[in-house]
Amino acid sequence: MNDTPHSLSSARTLWDLLDRRARRTPERPVLLQGASTLSFGALRARAERTAAGLYGMGVRPGTVVAWQLPTRAETVILSLALARLGAVQSPLIPFHRDREVGFALRESRAEFFAVPGVWRGFDHTEMARRLGAKGVFTAYEGLPDGDPAVLPPPPAEGTSVRWIYWTSGTTSAPKGVLHTDRSLIAGGSCLARALRPLPGDVGSIAFPYAHIGGPDYLVMLLLHGFPAVLFEQFAMPDALQEYRRHGVTIAGGSTAFYAMFLAEQRRRPGTPLLPSLRLLAGGGAPKPPELFHAVRREMGVTLVHGYGMTEVPMITMGDPDDTAENLATTEGRPPAGMEIRIVDGEVRLRGEAVCRGYLDPAQTAEAFDEEGFLRTGDLGRLTAGGHLVLTGRLKDVIIRKGENISAKEIEDLLAAHPAVGDVAVIGLPDAERGERVCAVVERAPGAPEPTLDAVTAYLRAEGLSVHKLPERLEVVDALPRGETLRKVLKYKLRERYSGA
Repeated sequence: MNDTPHSLSSARTLWDLLDRRARRTPERPVLLQGASTLSFGALRARAERTAAGLYGMGVRPGTVVAWQLPTRAETVILSLALARLGAVQSPLIPFHRDREVGFALRESRAEFFAVPGVWRGFDHTEMARRLGAKGVFTAYEGLPDGDPAVLPPPPAEGTSVRWIYWTSGTTSAPKGVLHTDRSLIAGGSCLARALRPLPGDVGSIAFPYAHIGGPDYLVMLLLHGFPAVLFEQFAMPDALQEYRRHGVTIAGGSTAFYAMFLAEQRRRPGTPLLPSLRLLAGGGAPKPPELFHAVRREMGVTLVHGYGMTEVPMITMGDPDDTAENLATTEGRPPAGMEIRIVDGEVRLRGEAVCRGYLDPAQTAEAFDEEGFLRTGDLGRLTAGGHLVLTGRLKDVIIRKGENISAKEIEDLLAAHPAVGDVAVIGLPDAERGERVCAVVERAPGAPEPTLDAVTAYLRAEGLSVHKLPERLEVVDALPRGETLRKVLKYKLRERYSGA
């Protein structure tokens, strides 16, 4: 029987992929959490029993089931059980509260809602009742259980919409993003082909499994048959013990995660933070080139960064064997099957990993062009070697006196300033100029507070054009961030400083 990742990637559905892996390597571990280990065979068996329990509750193919659960093995089991039934899943980030959760429940018309009960001091069951959610059940009091003999056959195809993910809402109200099993498998296959995991690798899922990156990573585990450590709550330095206990070789999540690892390494220079670690990998937010060089120089590991979004879980990814220049300054190259087109500077995408659209048909019509390419709203260019360079957002372009200014260009330069820990550059309304450039920075630990004169002098020395120089500087203790991949919420900064 062919056991190559390529053969497994042809699986029709997510359940088909799990079934194939469980039959090939049933005893090999897949999910590690604390002292608990779950094998591929046990994962399949438990998911099927849970599917039978859900079937007894009335869940059928096409039933919409929302779940708001932290990153635990039980969460993965429940999600795979729903995949076995062919239900439509609507995963919700566990940090979200009444506004976001109520919106998602209403828009998806969820018929069941799985919650963790009281988690981190917050009563999710009470919130669900307050919102009038249907079919509420507490997953962690015991997963539904039943005899798999009652189950209908698993889904025969993976092209029907069975997933509703939600955009982060960092710039507007969340959108319900429609995915299929095949689009998620395609995204995970892209990640697997880029990272080329080794048989002895141990991965890690330190971000919410309800994020689009959850199934992305799971597909990679199923394709290559290696395990990952699950983190229900990620915090440094506490998480280091689990990384060391399991000998994690691939870690990461997003730019904020890289920065946290690097900060811990700087507390013990000269001593490897994680001796087993060989690769930091992730995406979801811009990566300053200086961060790549610092990780490589101070941690002695390779950092590969990719480009993805809720609508397309994996678009490009860095190659561990690529040049330092490409790894530092680009988002990597797209895999076979992902078409990238640059139209008037905007990145547009077409391929199997692209979502089917949105719950709102009007949003779908607006998002895709006449040739079926998704308009990402990101600005970029392709190098001669096929690497993608992101230069900013369509909505993140500052227009000063009719000149377009890339916020990312300024951010990348300021990220290397010794007094700057992190930075976000925004445009603020200006009656004469249209917009003016404002840099909001976190001060680096132990560094003097940066001043506007010092910042502009530094940028001048780096060769930045005069018309792009910040006209305002704000120093904050911490930039506002989302709870999933810790993206900076620029709309909050604009709200805070626009009237000041």
